[in-house]
Formats: sequence, C-alpha cells, structure tokens
Amino acid sequence: MELFCLSVILATILIIPFILKTFHPYVWMDMLYIRDLVCMLVRFLSRRRRRPLFLVLDRFLEQSVAHPDKKFLVFGEESYTYSYTDLQSNKIANALRAQSGYKAGDTVAMFMGNEPSFIFTWLALTKLGSPAALLNHNIRSKSLLHCFNCCKASVLIAASDLKDAVKDVLPSLLEQNVTVLLMAKDSDTTGIQSFSEQVEEATDAPLPRSLRSHVTFKSPAVYIYTSGTTGLPKAAVVNQNRLLTALVILSSNGVKQTDIIYVNLPLYHTAGFLVGLIGSIETGTTIILKRKFSTSQFWDDCRKYNVTVIQYIGEVMRYLCSAPKRDNDKDHKVKLAIGNGIRAEIWREFLNRFGNIQIREFYASTEGNVGFVNYTGKIGAIGRVNFFHKKLFPYALVKYDTELDEPVRDANGLCIETRKGEPGLLVSKITDIAPFAGYAQNEEQTERKRLRNVLKKGDLYFNSGDLMSIDEENFIYFQDRVGDTFRWKGENVATTEVSDILTICDCIKEANAYGVQVPGHEGRIGMAAVTLTDGVQFDGSKIYNHVVKCLPSYARPRFIRIQDAVEVTGTFKQIKMKLVEQGFDPGRIHEPLYIIDDRVKSYIPLTAEIYSNIQSGNIQL
Repeated sequence: MELFCLSVILATILIIPFILKTFHPYVWMDMLYIRDLVCMLVRFLSRRRRRPLFLVLDRFLEQSVAHPDKKFLVFGEESYTYSYTDLQSNKIANALRAQSGYKAGDTVAMFMGNEPSFIFTWLALTKLGSPAALLNHNIRSKSLLHCFNCCKASVLIAASDLKDAVKDVLPSLLEQNVTVLLMAKDSDTTGIQSFSEQVEEATDAPLPRSLRSHVTFKSPAVYIYTSGTTGLPKAAVVNQNRLLTALVILSSNGVKQTDIIYVNLPLYHTAGFLVGLIGSIETGTTIILKRKFSTSQFWDDCRKYNVTVIQYIGEVMRYLCSAPKRDNDKDHKVKLAIGNGIRAEIWREFLNRFGNIQIREFYASTEGNVGFVNYTGKIGAIGRVNFFHKKLFPYALVKYDTELDEPVRDANGLCIETRKGEPGLLVSKITDIAPFAGYAQNEEQTERKRLRNVLKKGDLYFNSGDLMSIDEENFIYFQDRVGDTFRWKGENVATTEVSDILTICDCIKEANAYGVQVPGHEGRIGMAAVTLTDGVQFDGSKIYNHVVKCLPSYARPRFIRIQDAVEVTGTFKQIKMKLVEQGFDPGRIHEPLYIIDDRVKSYIPLTAEIYSNIQSGNIQL
C-alpha cells in the first residue's frame, strides 16, 4: 500500500507540469516574472533605505570603481571607459561651477544630439545636484523657447552644431540673464561662451557630495519632453525616485554586463535616456551610441560592434523590414530587441527575416505610473496582467466616450470598468509607490491627467490617454490613443487598426490614418495619408477591394492622400494634427487626393467639383 501511495504521489508530481502546460501554458513564465518583480522591489527598497541617499549617479560611480577600464561608451571609432567618463564629467562640472551665472542645484537645459558630450554633461549635472532639461535638438524658435522656459533653467549648454538655432533665440535668453554655453573651442557671437576650452582647462577632481545634499527622492532629476504630436511639448518631471526605478529596465529583461547595446534613439527621449543609458548603468553594459537611426547602417553597425541588444520604438522595426533584403540578414549576434510600438505583422516579418531574436515589447509612458511587459513573446500584445502586478500598481480599463472625450460614468458618478475583450481607457491609481509628478510649470495639463472618483469616491488615478483591451488569457493590447480614435456612423474607429490594414496592401509602404470633419455630418470620417512602395503605382481598385474585405464600412478611409513621406516626431510617432487641420480640401492640399467610390469599386481622384458637392451636401458620405 505504501508503495502504491508513493507511486501515485510520484506520478502526480510528474504529470502536474504537463497539466499546467496544457491548461495554463503561461504559468511558469508568470511565476518567473513575479519572482523577478519581487526581487526588483526588494533591491529598489534596499537602495531607498541606504544613507546617504543612493541615486543613479552612485550606481555609475560603483561601476567606475569596479570596472574602470571597461568600455562604457563607443561612438564611431572612439571609445570611452568608465574611468574616462567619470573624469570628463568632473571636468565639465568643475568648469560649470566657475560660471558666475550658475550655482549648484540650478536647472540646466541641455540642447544636444546623440554624442558623448551629452552623457558626460548629464553626469556632470547629477554630480552638482542640478536637474537637466533634455531639449529636443530638432526644435527651433518658438518651440525651443517654450521648452526652455518650462523648466526655469538658468543655463543652456548647446552642441556646437546647434549654434545657429541658439542664435535665433539668443535675444530672449539674454533678456532672462541666461548663461549660454557652446560645446566649442571658440565663439564669435556675443552672449554665447565657448565652453569646450573651459572644460579642457578645468580640474578633474571629484565633486564633493555636499553639492547635492539638498537632493531628495522627490527632487526633479530630468525633464523629458513629450513628443508634441498635438501641440507644444510638455516637460514631464522625472524625479530621482523614478530614475532609480529605471535602473532595472535592462537587467530585468536578462541583459548582462557582457552584453553590448545599440542606442540609436534620441537621448533626449525616454527610450534612449531611461532604457538605453540608465538601464546600461545598472548592468555595466557597453553602449554603442549612434547619432541617429539609419536603416541602411543598422545591421552593419550591429555586426561591426558585436551588438547583442537593440532598441526600437514606433516605426523603427517597419523601416528595417522595408529595407532591401540581404543574404546576411541573419548574420549578427543580436539576441534581444526591447522597446514598444511594434505591430503584429511587422513582429512576424522581423522574426522571419532576421532570425530568432527575443522581442521584449513593453508599455510605459514618460510621465505615467504604470507599465506592462510582454515577457512571454505573445505576438501583438504589449504585456500580460496578473493579480500580483495589479496589487502593486492598481489600474483599470474603463469605458470611454470618444465623442465627449471623457470616461463614461454610472448614476453614482463613477467610471465603469470594461469586460474582457472590450476596449477601455487605461487609468492607474496614483499612490506612493506609483506617483505622478506632473508637468513642469503647467498645472492645467497636470490636472487634466488626474482622474478623480474613478472606482470609488475620493480616489485619484492617472489618465494614460491610451485605449487598451485585455483578452481571456490576460494579455493586454494597445488599441489607440484617445485623441486618435474617432467616431463615425455611431462607431469607434481605431486609427492604428486602419493603418495596419492599409500597409498589408502591396502598393502601400506606410499609412497614417485619422479622422476629418465633414459639413452636415456628425463625428469624423476616415482619411489616410500614405506613402507608396518604391516603383509601384497607386492602384485604386486594388486598395478598394482590400479595405472592403478587411474593414467594416464605417472604418474604411473615405479619402486617401499620397505623400512622399509620412511625417513623424523625433521618436518616430506619426503626426496627425496638421493632417486633420488640412482635411481633404484639394485647394489646400497639393498632393494627390483620392475618394472612395462604391459605384466603380475604386478610389478615384478627388476633384474640386466633387469636393464642392460634398461641402454643399449634394454628395452624402
């Protein structure tokens, strides 16, 4: 009998894994993820308890002591060790201290592209206890001044190649008594100091910790600006606590000290700065820094530098898949791609073409307080949800009215949670462990992101502005941005879905879907700006048959606009606002315009006469 019981127990133990794999195929991955989450939380809390305060800078200094001669940064043919980086940042910090218009702790705006000086300067500022405003190096004039003024900086440090852009706003800066420093050996412009020579002459002596003794976990560490797809950028406050949290981004995804990461996304943005730079400081990974993303040079660089980890965002993966195929597409050492915004069909194509690379899709936002990770590799999902994660970071998907542009509320004034499979607005509870720091000098926009009385009276949530859905297997999927979803014929239309469907068509290379207003009609009607595949003509009949087959009538784009290039932000997010404003008026748009015609089953040229008849109501859409 004893032997029989032991046999039953042993058989049960052996069969349990097979049962779990059959009926709960992700249980082991879930358990490993929860284990990693607990480990990250324990490490984070232990660092929070350390005194004096342990910041990201302290982790960099630990790495510098432990691996002084290890390559920290490679830029072109130049490489910089941890030790060199530490000493060079000391020189910049000491040179800045000598400026009469600056004192330790003042906010400093950095107007620089992807170059070693960006990283050296940021480290220098952290040693001085100064928050850094990371200005987008592509902005000019009014936008540049707006972003600079958001953070109340007293100093502007600019790259030498951005001198002309600085000169355009110099009178306004000088009126505010701003110290303007140029990373160049000479400057012939009054009011702009050459800073490189001062740095060369400065001492590389370490900075006393007392200079940053005023810093707390709630102190601003950096200001990172939103993309500004719907207006002027907002300066999201990333405090020291958030920066400390970001240390684990790469290590939690299996990145080790021996790995080499390719950073070609802008350092002024969350992806390049928090994931690429801050994540690498934790792991001790070597950074291959690229001035900007290049489709043609991407894989050659990966082979040249033996890259093992790459980043992506927005349309980057599509650009790589759109490049001409090569015989050596799978000849590389890349094992992990980490980022967000990859579409399902591109995900599949990327893996088929470039080999067995683990894609770690995640969801997060610059100012947001919740994130998700797709740790299973489920194609199309941005993450997976579970009970433990929700306990730590409470969130909900609530019903959203796209016409009123606000959540749907019940008779008690509370939001209504969506069912499985139903799209809803992602909101996340603002707590001590998941705070929302808001936007610098913009209380109005900060308050707009706060949502009150969500699930019970008096609670406070962060409004992500993102529509998502959760399936029966607890995978979460991005649906659309709230401002990008429009309503037509009483139905919600997700622009990302329309764009995905259009790009499946052979003749369309890229698509940017949006909604435009039509006189006499409620809501907005579908329109798409597209680029054509190289060497291929626009085929109205083929596209018509494709959209009729794949999209319901209310979601089909009634108008198509042919462009040479789809306009995107510096982080490859499609810009829709200008397109929406221009509408479908052939008098304003000098690019080819087409309108769907169900009678001839094709897209036909949109003439001034057709436009006039639509405006007068003679043609009903």
